Amino acid sequence: MIVSPQSMEFSEPLALRSGASIRGYTLAYETYGTLNAARTNTVLICHALNASHHVAGSYEGQPGSEGWWHTMIGPGKPVDTDRFFVIGVNNLGSCFGSTGPMHVNPDTGKVYGADFPVVTVEDWVDAQARLLDALGIQALAAVMGGSLGGMQALSWTLQYPQRVRNAVVVASAPNLTAENIAFNEVARRAIVTDPDFHGGHFYEHGVIPKRGLRIARMIGHITYLSDDVMNEKFGRQLREGIDLKYSTQDIEFQIESYLRYQGDKFSEYFDANTYLLITRALDYFDPALRHEGNLARALAPATADFLLVSFTTDWRFSPRRSRELVKALLDNRRSVSYAEIDAPHGHDAFLLEDARYLGVVRSYFERVGKEIGQ
Repeated sequence: MIVSPQSMEFSEPLALRSGASIRGYTLAYETYGTLNAARTNTVLICHALNASHHVAGSYEGQPGSEGWWHTMIGPGKPVDTDRFFVIGVNNLGSCFGSTGPMHVNPDTGKVYGADFPVVTVEDWVDAQARLLDALGIQALAAVMGGSLGGMQALSWTLQYPQRVRNAVVVASAPNLTAENIAFNEVARRAIVTDPDFHGGHFYEHGVIPKRGLRIARMIGHITYLSDDVMNEKFGRQLREGIDLKYSTQDIEFQIESYLRYQGDKFSEYFDANTYLLITRALDYFDPALRHEGNLARALAPATADFLLVSFTTDWRFSPRRSRELVKALLDNRRSVSYAEIDAPHGHDAFLLEDARYLGVVRSYFERVGKEIGQ
């Protein structure tokens, strides 16, 4: 499936939860499949921290350019683009085409840098709703996302309940634990203490805080994998047998080589200010906060049917957190399907090809398709 990115400009200011607003912004997006005559077969895909609007398919003439959820979305796949019109949107503040910190602020004529306004999950949902309005789409057959994308899917059901028939929330949570916030903060400190960060205005100095980005990615990557997978892939294997170098700089263990490779790659394409913005949005998300911590009360506005999926070895977004959502939705007499997949891959399992996981999602979307006559 060959696809092409698209973009849409918005001149009207978007009010943000922080009290600030942003105008003259662009949203990058991609679409897959065909919108039906009744405009009822749209599935919105929300992305996680370091992903983008490129959800499925490939770019022409670019081998290896498959979308980040290509195992899930496409012709004949669980989210079947022969039946559904699928949209992926890049979030505001990202670095993959939508307006972000590396772009020019129309009010000042200067690059935003650290002055880009704080954005939240709720702000992203509002921006996505504006894009759908511009495309003439009022109803969503489903909204779907994993991890941070799952938080956006959940927020859609609370902010625009009348527009969402189904919500698919994968490997996600109603808020971050203190441990998760701590991991995010350590990663952020790695970035802001990099001498090349320059208070977030590193663009003006012609440098990139790559050292901080590398460490941030290494920290994050450790939390995305399970202990079993790390031991199976790398164990305690030394790269050069038992030639112990006792060096602070040399790479001796295979896991060190892997993490440094991931960090180096990440630092070449991801924006440091974007990392700070998105991890803060993760930290802030907590729909129960305004309801004295009562999650059931917070989820009361939702009218959608739900599918929630978790993975047994995901310690970053554990099954216990998904079960909290299930209970709160059942307390509101919502229709909820829940699958807890026994998979060894940790948090990254939501991106991988697991027959049981894909089968659960396929079955759910078979039902969604029948509901809308697709």
